[in-house]
Amino acid sequence: MDPSWYFEGLGAVMSAVFLGSTFAVQGKRPSPRPLKKGILLSAFGTTLPEGGAAFKGMQHRVENTFPGTDIRWAYSSRFVRTKLARAGQTVDSPEMMLARMMDEGFTHVAVLSLHVIPGAEYHDLVRNAGLFARMTWGIERIEVARPLLSSHEDMVRVAGAMLKTVPPKREPHEGVVFVGHGNERHPADAIYCAMNGMVQELDPLAFVGTISGHPDLEKVVFRMKAKGVEKAYLVPLMTVAGDHARKDMAGDIPGSWKSVLAKNGIRCEPVLVGMVEHGEIVEIWLDHLRDAIERL
Repeated sequence: MDPSWYFEGLGAVMSAVFLGSTFAVQGKRPSPRPLKKGILLSAFGTTLPEGGAAFKGMQHRVENTFPGTDIRWAYSSRFVRTKLARAGQTVDSPEMMLARMMDEGFTHVAVLSLHVIPGAEYHDLVRNAGLFARMTWGIERIEVARPLLSSHEDMVRVAGAMLKTVPPKREPHEGVVFVGHGNERHPADAIYCAMNGMVQELDPLAFVGTISGHPDLEKVVFRMKAKGVEKAYLVPLMTVAGDHARKDMAGDIPGSWKSVLAKNGIRCEPVLVGMVEHGEIVEIWLDHLRDAIERL
């Protein structure tokens, strides 16, 4: 018996199966729905009450800028969310909150990333948020606003604004170090080196360093000693003055920036205020959100 009929038949069946699967994946086009816009504020997160208060201040600024628009929050850090949950406070991940917004019928959502640089967490947010706009009956349009340091103009504005946050009692011979988190494994880490150049142009005794990237603490110490700095203000180049600012930057532990600088003859005065608490910095984030909303 000629077996060719069997293979031809099997091929036809398999074609029908895969063709059917293709149609199933594509799904049907949703019917028109009433326009419903929302804003999602997404941050790494914080477990400190001071950080939570700072985020509430940020929400008030967004509410005043976009009155009548529903605003939601999400934290990208699983560690932060888990620790908060143990204390009885539930905060969703960006993906979970977008799922809730989709279920509530939001058709257009602008996501404001409160990250500092367009690093790994920002790109995860962009990629995952985009999936909700591809689902059948999903959110029709999602725009993710750029993080704080996304362009040359952003860096110029942030450098000038951050220098204004240094306590006015600073003497001309005293230094200031803006300390970011950093990520040596991501190319966006180079933004901190560019920021160092920006602040140096404005103030030769101002420096930028990072806890986990470049410029690192060793490099900052070398540059400060070369310029004869004996006292410096430590200012977080971070969204909020959380654990990294309070422990790694300003803590009394042996490896903190404060301790290492002191060992090198540089007295330090920490300034525990995050960037989300500075109005001029917040305005840059709001400009990015305005741009995202215009694209909806």
